[in-house]
Amino acid sequence: MNKHHESTGRAGEQQITLRGPAELADALPYLMGFYPNDSVVMVALHGGRGRFGGRLRLGIPQAPGEWGPVADQLAECLVSGSERREGRPDAIVIFLCQDSPDGSGGRLAMERLRPFAQRLRTACGALDVPVLEALCISDGRYWSYCCPDTRCCPDQGNPLALPGTTVMAAAAAYAGVHVRGTLRDMEARLQPWRTPGAVSAQEEALDRAAPALIPRLLDERAKGEVAAETLRLARTLMDRIEGTQPAPPALSDAGDDQLIGSDEAAAVILGLQDRETRDKAAAWMEGAEAQAALRLWRTLARRCVGPYGEHAAAPLTLAGWVSWSTGDEPGARVALALALRADPDYTFAQLLHRACNEGLDPEALRRCLREAADEGASSDARAVGAVMDPAADRGATSPRVRRVRPQPDGGRRRVRAHRRPGAERVKASPGSPRPWASAAGRRSREARRYGRRGSRARR
Repeated sequence: MNKHHESTGRAGEQQITLRGPAELADALPYLMGFYPNDSVVMVALHGGRGRFGGRLRLGIPQAPGEWGPVADQLAECLVSGSERREGRPDAIVIFLCQDSPDGSGGRLAMERLRPFAQRLRTACGALDVPVLEALCISDGRYWSYCCPDTRCCPDQGNPLALPGTTVMAAAAAYAGVHVRGTLRDMEARLQPWRTPGAVSAQEEALDRAAPALIPRLLDERAKGEVAAETLRLARTLMDRIEGTQPAPPALSDAGDDQLIGSDEAAAVILGLQDRETRDKAAAWMEGAEAQAALRLWRTLARRCVGPYGEHAAAPLTLAGWVSWSTGDEPGARVALALALRADPDYTFAQLLHRACNEGLDPEALRRCLREAADEGASSDARAVGAVMDPAADRGATSPRVRRVRPQPDGGRRRVRAHRRPGAERVKASPGSPRPWASAAGRRSREARRYGRRGSRARR
């Protein structure tokens, strides 16, 4: 289970009355900003008229054995989060969204998820918050887990309304709310390449760049030069991207991939592992340069292939920050969730994810980043923490401390070696030297852990 759930925060000011399961099912993508594939979504309701409040999304755990603990955690997160923002919810609506594996029909998926729905209802009831409705949405149909009347909720389910034909669609269009497609589509724009030839070429470029850049990142005298080179190259790539004609997302992503060479991408990806460099890059958050920066961060995230997957936390966090700063909250949450999937301990992503979910105004953080840029200082997690909790004792919760998960045998976490393509199955004999790529992998990880003044800081 990914412990970093997503919440959409407060509902908008637009008011519309929804009557019955059909209109609730139709409203879901407009509430989230996308169609949530393979997801459990919980929405808090407030007041006698059931005003929408905070909402929360998490991928459905594959193992049924996880459903109980996940249900308890989700109910607690939604209720406690609502209490901090809007007060204790009066009721909750639950959506379980999962298509059948072969598209043969959603009824089997609905029946498989019925125990999960019941566990969620029980968990909410244990907190004295009733579940008003629990719906399963699968293969273009919906079922109610709460309504026993087969006249309105037949065994075969009810078809979903055609997109754009309902009162919710009309209200959303009037309010300027757009559904960006499915969650799977949004994640695909940020996930690593899968084409073997492209993956191999990019991994080789990263392997070539690592031995040259990592020692310089570890050298306090040379790391400033690396930062300047990284930001200068990133700016060049942004200018190159900005000069292209606007295109639909799929064509735009493919065009951006062609504009950036493997060696260029490798240099910027590795340079961004230094948190001070990443902080300075975060200042590209407004105006025309924000869109160019967002396209660059997406492109770099797609280039973090093979053993370099954890390196995607930096560009993904930057993509999430720029999305949030420019008003795209659904896009921000998707990018930040993927950043935490790449590296659950990435502090900057953790704090941004929480700040976005808490409904904070990004302008406060933008102001901190502007001031830091003017002073030539570093900001990131300290600035986010100050915005989220200005009265907190920063000395007691220093963001420089990285939590290390205890290992079952009490030992250290094993370091994954960066190997050349084709060398994965070669095992070193006892006492033989390790391949150079393994050393590069260790240096890469060290540079990202010891990115500032030799302290073990993961930001």
